[in-house]
Amino acid sequence: MITLKEIKDKIVKGDIKSLIYPGTSTDIHPADVAQIMDTLPVDIAYNSFESFPEKKKATLFAYLGRYLQRKIIARLGKEQASKILNHLESTDRYAFFISLGALERSQFIEYLDDKNKKDTQDMLGYPRQSVARLVNTEFATITTEMTIAEANKHLCDNHKDSDTANVIYVVDDQGKLLDDIPVRRLVLNETSKKISDIMDGVVVKLNIQDNTDEAIAKFKEYDRTVLPVTNDDNLLLGVVTIDDVMDADEQRNTREMQRFGGVESLEYPYVKTPIFSLIRKRAGWLIILFLSEMLTATAMGFFQDELATAVVLALFIPLVISSGGNSGSQAATLIIRALAVKELNLRDWWYVMKRELFSGLCLGAILGTIGFLRIALWQRLHWYDYGAHWQLMGLTIFFSLIGIIMWGTLSGSMIPILLKKLKLDPATSSAPFVATLVDVTGLVIYFSIAAIILQDTLLKHH
Repeated sequence: MITLKEIKDKIVKGDIKSLIYPGTSTDIHPADVAQIMDTLPVDIAYNSFESFPEKKKATLFAYLGRYLQRKIIARLGKEQASKILNHLESTDRYAFFISLGALERSQFIEYLDDKNKKDTQDMLGYPRQSVARLVNTEFATITTEMTIAEANKHLCDNHKDSDTANVIYVVDDQGKLLDDIPVRRLVLNETSKKISDIMDGVVVKLNIQDNTDEAIAKFKEYDRTVLPVTNDDNLLLGVVTIDDVMDADEQRNTREMQRFGGVESLEYPYVKTPIFSLIRKRAGWLIILFLSEMLTATAMGFFQDELATAVVLALFIPLVISSGGNSGSQAATLIIRALAVKELNLRDWWYVMKRELFSGLCLGAILGTIGFLRIALWQRLHWYDYGAHWQLMGLTIFFSLIGIIMWGTLSGSMIPILLKKLKLDPATSSAPFVATLVDVTGLVIYFSIAAIILQDTLLKHH
């Protein structure tokens, strides 16, 4: 079998013939070719694409990454670009236009014929996470009065071979969906039977107003590879395939992961994103977090008297504050993922709050005990002198960690739920954002507890 390295060598050398003509090499799937081309410099990739026969270009184009697709279409002449875009399956065409900026979209949409232009404009009018943007308008239909033999002839005469043809849809005279029939049911029954005889009346479908989360849930629940999409009047509008849903889910997960890391979502893969665009995407959040961290300095300034009289407090600031930020990031990660996979909903906020407060209490007690033992051990072994009141210092660390970690788990769990309630993306409650919030408030908790427990010690120093 030909290896990916051999495919790459042939593409770079322009030896396309041995990749695409039967009998000259092992058959190569377009996805393998596209995977290699996406790693090549644009000039080489474009020249290789131009070497492919016209009939194969649209198939290959659908598998290319969005960045390379844009570069290739921009370089092709209008006639050739128009031919490729119009021969794409509807879902691949929608995905390409979704990836474009406003100016490019208005330019390239003129390359489409009237039908594809109207369909594309209609789909682009739906929200970004709508099922409508994944709809494939190429599907096969039959009616109840047909025999299986008539249905097979109708399908051969009117429909082409595609992934969406694995399931055949039964509609009435108005195009309303009645049932879905797997192709195997047509093959394994007597050809004299009517379609109505092999219908089971059970059809799982999506509504055009559904979002991709609802689509993913139905694919998982019913173990389907393709689902029909209807409007509120049950009119069959198209189908959604599992591979399109998986692609949408992967893109969504990538965006959420990037946002959770404190980065604006990237339009292209990391390696294809221009360096200054990458800097711009990262700079915004870093500036916000930097300005927020300035509040930490303000908080420390407010407690400068306590720091001046008990300098040892400063030694434990990184230890105590980082623990709070870490616990908040943990909680935020767990809750954001639970919301995404629908393990939790907004009504569960009280359950989450109680659970995280108890978790924070236990985790704080564990780390607080370790902190106290650390101070005791260093004092006993004379590795550091915390003074005559080292036990009070240990208690300060103990109770501070409990308070800060409880606050961290509470903040990290509640902020995503609050954002979801406000119809915002919970992933924007990024780990750095939660950590920064807990840093600032954690200092207040730490010094407030220190002021209470070490009150007599601080007064004596005065």
